[in-house]
Amino acid sequence: MSNIELSILNFIRDNLTHPILDGVMKFITFFGDAGWFWIVLGVALLFFKKTRKMGITVCFALLLNLILCNITLKPLVARIRPYDLAEGIELIISKPSDFSFPSGHTSASFAAAAGVFAHNKKYGAFALIFAFLIAISRLYLYVHFPTDVLAGAIVGAFCAMVSYYTFKAIFKKLA
Repeated sequence: MSNIELSILNFIRDNLTHPILDGVMKFITFFGDAGWFWIVLGVALLFFKKTRKMGITVCFALLLNLILCNITLKPLVARIRPYDLAEGIELIISKPSDFSFPSGHTSASFAAAAGVFAHNKKYGAFALIFAFLIAISRLYLYVHFPTDVLAGAIVGAFCAMVSYYTFKAIFKKLA
């Protein structure tokens, strides 16, 4: 599987990279670093009564995602990064220090974005597009295999749905 995945990454690197796009992808991936953007969004949503339930969903989804993705799956699977398998790859970002599977940037992004989408389809669609761009940036930057990104999206969306339905049930009992 890694040969097919490396072929995909090499295709991106050989045919789609450009100095301007390098800067764009570095900028986009920055929003996924340590989930900071999504954490700020989730906390900001907590401050307004109209978006408080959405904020609770997003924050809890991010917490679940941290536990499932970063604390459990990454060390359990312990998959090395693609740049460690391919020779002559020079990264344009700092080398990540953790394992590759699943993509933490992608999983946190999809956890938050799907949490927003569960409450508001219009804003959620924008959030999901942004999450997708962050996921693509990880491939472009050669720091994740395609299956890392796919698994990250699935794990993140799963955490969002668990969060949404858990709090929907709690809010229903409190009402």
